[in-house]
Amino acid sequence: MVGSKQIIVSSDASGAVQAARDGFVVMIVDVIDMSTTLESALDVGAYAVLGASPDYTRAPVEVDPETMGRRAARLSQQTPYGIVLVAEPRVGSDEERLSRCQKVLRGIEREQGRVEAVVANIGAEAPRAADMKGRVVLAVSDTGGVAYDAASLFSNQVITGTVARTLRQRGIQPAVSAVKRARALLQEDNKGIAIIAASRNSMEDVLAAQWIANLLLNA
Repeated sequence: MVGSKQIIVSSDASGAVQAARDGFVVMIVDVIDMSTTLESALDVGAYAVLGASPDYTRAPVEVDPETMGRRAARLSQQTPYGIVLVAEPRVGSDEERLSRCQKVLRGIEREQGRVEAVVANIGAEAPRAADMKGRVVLAVSDTGGVAYDAASLFSNQVITGTVARTLRQRGIQPAVSAVKRARALLQEDNKGIAIIAASRNSMEDVLAAQWIANLLLNA
């Protein structure tokens, strides 16, 4: 419990959606690499970080990457900068990455936003590939991005968290940062905090989600 609030652990985009519908603050844990990439972006002073689904997903949930693109563009208009787009594949060309993000790009264009850079979803080293300070960073990925996107259809209290080393944090620091972020977002009308392993098939995500939940319980 966090005070009188619940802490739950679940998995996959479907778990994220259910938690968002039930009124939880939702933390997406995609250790390799979406949430680690975004935590590293926050390390260097990103203005905001978001996740989105690629154009195609097999997840049994509704997603709306165009809306996430529009949201990123509106946030970027509060800054002097454009958007840094994080996308997959990790190894490949920017053209390949952009080809999987056409719905996100359409949303950005409709809000007259601008993609400033395209970066591979490589975790801690991602901020070395482009200047992310003061930027909106939008990560389009198959697991964490899909879960973030799906939950965001039901809640604006969706964040990310990781236990992995980030650009500037070591040891338990990334997890502590995630816990602090979740606690800061928690409101009186929230049921609690839901820690969502982006994929139940990823032992890294499952163990990390459980570890963060234990940290919340014992903080």
